[in-house]
Amino acid sequence: MELSEATPVAEPRLTTELCDRVGILTLSRPEKRNALDIAARQAIAQALSAWADDDRVHAVVITGGDKVFAAGADLNLLSGKGAQAMADVDLPQYWRSVTGFPKPLIAAVAGVALGAGCELAMMCDIVVADRSARFGQPEIAVGIMPGAGGTQRLVRVVGAKVASLMLLTAEPLDAERAFACGLVSTLTDEGRAFERAFDIAKRIAQMPPKAVRAIRRVLASGADLPLDAALALEYREFLLLFDTADKTEGVRAFLDRRSPVFEGR
Repeated sequence: MELSEATPVAEPRLTTELCDRVGILTLSRPEKRNALDIAARQAIAQALSAWADDDRVHAVVITGGDKVFAAGADLNLLSGKGAQAMADVDLPQYWRSVTGFPKPLIAAVAGVALGAGCELAMMCDIVVADRSARFGQPEIAVGIMPGAGGTQRLVRVVGAKVASLMLLTAEPLDAERAFACGLVSTLTDEGRAFERAFDIAKRIAQMPPKAVRAIRRVLASGADLPLDAALALEYREFLLLFDTADKTEGVRAFLDRRSPVFEGR
């Protein structure tokens, strides 16, 4: 693949690139194993905010490179702070750009994704991991607990028993166990996570944007609804897509035995 020239964002925390309608966000703090300090979180928020309304970007891959995804929060961020001082930092503000991002996010995980790094991966729609990946929430080992989804997203994915083991012992899951538990969408050979994630993102980028958004809405909202209400939500979104130009194009292209050209209408 050919990539556009990398653009430093809040150097040296990350770089961004754009290729084939896919944004690529690469965490770049190798000397700290991509630990997420305030500058790194600000850089992620800045990059995703810029891409949220950019019609050139249809999906985003978040990666830390082929050695480590993110080793967690930078402990210098936590040191010496009481509850009020930590509340004043307002860490949730930086994650809103991730959880509220209107396009699919794909995490490409190699090496460790611990603490805030694991939470960041879980915020993504799809998680691709190679066999070197390790996922964990070790906050208890320093006297705290996760604060950005490391209990609530985790338990919804892996279940209470596995989540309790991870959270109460600081024991991570290796890649194969994470895949078996549903924390990882697809598993690759070592060194192939980004390649697979980019291929997935390119495929999504070719799909009709309105259908992509509708599916993401239903998945996000329906999981916490009673089944009858969730099915009603699904059917409503299903019907609304019948009034889109992309539905007409998709059906016509299928019948004509040609590739569709979707325009997001």
